[in-house]
Amino acid sequence: MNLRRAIPTFCLLALVPACTNEPRSDVGTGGGAGTSESTGSTSAVTGTSAGSGGTGGTGASGGAGGSGASGGSDDVPPSEPEEVPVLENITFYDGYAETVDEPIPDGVIRHNNSLVATRLTDKLLAKIQTTLKVRVVVGALCDNYDRLGSVNLALVPRGAQTYVPSEVDRIEVARFVTPFMNMNKQPTTVPYEWEASNLVPILKDPDLLADHDFWFELSIFGVPYAANDEVPGCDGRNDTQLGSLLLYTDSTQEAQDFSVLLPLAIGEDFNNYATGASDKVGTTRKTVSFELPADTQNAQLVLITSNHGANQGGEEYIRREHYVYVDGELALQYKPGRKSCEPFRKYNTQSNGIYGTSPQSDKEWQSFSNWCPGDVIDTRIVPWGAASAGMHEFVIDVPDATFVDGQGNFPFSLYVQAQ
Repeated sequence: MNLRRAIPTFCLLALVPACTNEPRSDVGTGGGAGTSESTGSTSAVTGTSAGSGGTGGTGASGGAGGSGASGGSDDVPPSEPEEVPVLENITFYDGYAETVDEPIPDGVIRHNNSLVATRLTDKLLAKIQTTLKVRVVVGALCDNYDRLGSVNLALVPRGAQTYVPSEVDRIEVARFVTPFMNMNKQPTTVPYEWEASNLVPILKDPDLLADHDFWFELSIFGVPYAANDEVPGCDGRNDTQLGSLLLYTDSTQEAQDFSVLLPLAIGEDFNNYATGASDKVGTTRKTVSFELPADTQNAQLVLITSNHGANQGGEEYIRREHYVYVDGELALQYKPGRKSCEPFRKYNTQSNGIYGTSPQSDKEWQSFSNWCPGDVIDTRIVPWGAASAGMHEFVIDVPDATFVDGQGNFPFSLYVQAQ
């Protein structure tokens, strides 16, 4: 697989619960509790149109990679599905404080209090079959507010015992929002799940494996200050959450076929008020130019955004149309937000102003919520199709965003896969 660095229009910034073997009906697979977003969204299931799964959305059609039953010999029984633990019950700490010197399992490194990583060993890699789901479980400790978390994949020089995140290629695999959790109330864990079979051709690629080790990162930001006062047992503590990362893999479909990976952005600022966070101050439009190394029969872009800004009139509370263009053509239109956040109320065990004391109607949720505390943020596949070698342009535009008082952000991650 060719790993090519993008030629971006501005600097790329690095991002500084109990599971079973069966998928849960109450956990979003890239879409949250089985609900779709209000407009034209896909989860990370490839081989589908980017405009499916919602009402009124538009998007380029065209699948990515193969799908269907695995075509093995009748004499060879299919491999048994496996759930592969990658990180288990890792403690996260105050994201604003100096990095702690607390015990951590062998093979795990702590980049900072909110970011840990571990190398995917050859033994674990060998377990990966043709499909892949990513599962995260977050456990309550001494942070009772909703926070952002993510799963990233880092491509690290082979044999390195550690690395600096900003100095290696990384892609964001999944993003989620923690619920308001009181560690003294049940449930004390919340599960998340994403379809991520598009990672299989990356993890299995012999050219990448010749030069790189794959490190999975789990990031959960947390702050204990409110819990220190509000949650019994948290006085004086700086541990914020527990986090586990697991992979579920089977051979129910053929592996997708991609041979080029272009990391373009991970956790970049995207807003209209900070220099470099958009094409120009005053607009919420971001352009990324990149080069394809060769003609491709099929390509896709993998995009993650989420709207934040909790101030009065903030961007968390107003749903905006998002427009994605590839080489000047509209490829995807979407509006974040679930039909309802009620499926996640049970995980929000700490009193908060989002859920209140009684259930809200679908209409009420749709009037303000861009995401739900305790839910996944969608990973969007943007099908592209055949494309020629050379320079290309990706644009994301949110023309109605206002960012009242210069607050809020739409963290932006993007990469390209081609074959």
